[in-house]
Amino acid sequence: MINVLFAAKAERWETYEATLNEAFAEMGLTVDLRTSFAPEEVDYIVYAPNSDVQDFTPYTRCKAVLNLWAGVENVVGNTTLTQPLARMVDPGMTQGMVEWVTGHVMRHHLGIDLHIKGQDGEWRSYVPPLASERRVTILGLGQLGMACARAISGLGFPVTGWSRTQKQTDGITCLHGEEGLNVALGKADILVLLLPKTPATENILNAQSLALLPTGSFIINPGRGPLIDDDALLAALDAGQIAHATLDVFRVEPLPKDHPFWAHPRVTVTPHIASETRARTASQVIAENIRRGEAGEPFLYLVDRSAGY
Repeated sequence: MINVLFAAKAERWETYEATLNEAFAEMGLTVDLRTSFAPEEVDYIVYAPNSDVQDFTPYTRCKAVLNLWAGVENVVGNTTLTQPLARMVDPGMTQGMVEWVTGHVMRHHLGIDLHIKGQDGEWRSYVPPLASERRVTILGLGQLGMACARAISGLGFPVTGWSRTQKQTDGITCLHGEEGLNVALGKADILVLLLPKTPATENILNAQSLALLPTGSFIINPGRGPLIDDDALLAALDAGQIAHATLDVFRVEPLPKDHPFWAHPRVTVTPHIASETRARTASQVIAENIRRGEAGEPFLYLVDRSAGY
């Protein structure tokens, strides 16, 4: 019997109990899945960083902590967590992010807001450029960023991707390093942020980097709120350097009602909905990692503690 502790909010348990047990059965695993165990009896922890479990020291038998979230910034610095930590790479979440990002890239590319907001009797003539004439840059070429880059490239957009380390994929211009970042920003008629939150990425969009973007560019951020200096973005919007910002993530969530993003005419706020972990596919990922742990095989998606993701 494999003892698996589900350490997350009660509403998550309601969502995941059945799908996890189904995934374990499909994998041929005999699992006792509960929300409570004596710590020394736990073999694996299925974990959300906002759960009550914050001290991992008592979990002496635990072979791995399997994160339910894609982001690990709220747990990676926990010094009591000495067990292997796996981040969530969920095919369902990846597909959801591709759909959300592609939708908003097309929205800004086609100028859809002009017609949705302009139902006032004025005949507005606007013919967008072809996709081949609109450059898209994606900061972050992890699982989500690469999937979005490939989808957008498939629609005919020239896509440049930037990451901390060099990546390579057909049809995408892949850049890295500080010089590569400057080049990537200079090509960004539409900029998509899909970086993790680390000390190196916080405020990666600031007054200096925003000035490198082509005048009238669009920003789409489904990554992490702290990637952007809010005041610098507001100043760039007011100056016309940035035409519009579509923001799904924020430093404080829910976004406070008095935050200037709400009232700004060139900001779209969405409530952290770009993509959600899907219980069915996420459960399959967790079951596969537990199967690997029991078979003595390497875990998938292990976090690099030094890099922070």
